[in-house]
Amino acid sequence: MTGKTGKIRAISISKVRGGPKENVPQAELTENWGIVGDAHGGNWHRQVSLLAWESIQRLEGRGLPLRPGIFADNITTQGIELSRLSLGTQLRLGDTVILEVTQIGKECHKPCHIFQQLGDCLMPQEGIFTRVLCGGNIETGQEIRI
Repeated sequence: MTGKTGKIRAISISKVRGGPKENVPQAELTENWGIVGDAHGGNWHRQVSLLAWESIQRLEGRGLPLRPGIFADNITTQGIELSRLSLGTQLRLGDTVILEVTQIGKECHKPCHIFQQLGDCLMPQEGIFTRVLCGGNIETGQEIRI
């Protein structure tokens, strides 16, 4: 998948953990921290979460209006099969931001509100988590390169 490109479909943040995020047109990412203003920022391995728009679309028609950020994803991508990436893979977003894949999927300790309504949640199987190697500004529509 080296050389594969996609784009940033949406950027989403929230002030508290555990629920859907609100879409924003642009964001600032800080090295070894995450997205400025997002509750998941910090000195740990899950600073920024990503989920593919293609994954979200597969759940359409199940009774819940689907949108980027509803699965607590920070960056909704388009055109890259995120779940096929390996740990350590680096992604360049826009001109300066570099993320490193640190975790694929996650364990849900209790059924989240999405699972309760849909009977399924995407982040445990198809979401990825990253840390910020190089910070900068990103905006929707920008290119993502592996």
